[in-house]
Amino acid sequence: MTASILIQIFLLGIGLSADAFSVALTDGLTYVDINKKKSFFIAFVFGFMQALMPLIGFWLVEAAETIAGSVAGSNVGTIMSKIVCWVAFGLLIFIGGKMLIESIIELKKPEEEKTPKKFSIREVIFYGFATAIDALAAGVALHAGLSNTVTVWLHVSIILVLTFGLSLVGLFLGKQIMKLLKGKYEISGIIGGCVLILLAVWVILSHYLGI
Repeated sequence: MTASILIQIFLLGIGLSADAFSVALTDGLTYVDINKKKSFFIAFVFGFMQALMPLIGFWLVEAAETIAGSVAGSNVGTIMSKIVCWVAFGLLIFIGGKMLIESIIELKKPEEEKTPKKFSIREVIFYGFATAIDALAAGVALHAGLSNTVTVWLHVSIILVLTFGLSLVGLFLGKQIMKLLKGKYEISGIIGGCVLILLAVWVILSHYLGI
């Protein structure tokens, strides 16, 4: 394993963690009861998911090659990369659209009827999955020469650590923006929903235009 490969893995990890950073920023904006323990939980879930998906992608391609040869492995990788980007797009549009609509409705309610958004373990896990699903395709890149069956474990660990760190930064920034908005969580939710919708568009553009 050369320094060049490690640099490529580091850059891949930064690219993958951008999705998690954006959603962590949204969580910091919208959850009104975030504390240190919850922040670390969110960051770990996002890091774990961003590491798990490339690992699954790597082993799917490896299994296809073992069973049916290198051509089959290449075909599996191509099909998988096309499918997962649209699945990620759909999930992010759904989450972002739902958050945007709910926040607009909340903004119109009388003050006494408003219900701030609170931390939810189930929601965090779902967000982690939604932002990481497109990272399955990164497993194809790992299998194409960056990793082997031994080094892949180190490489996904690097991705986990990078995503964990950047997710914490996103949460911190989200909380600071919330403070600047003076606790107006409905506006924060509108911003968060827009961020997720833009992220969905970015997933498609980055896949087809190679941005």
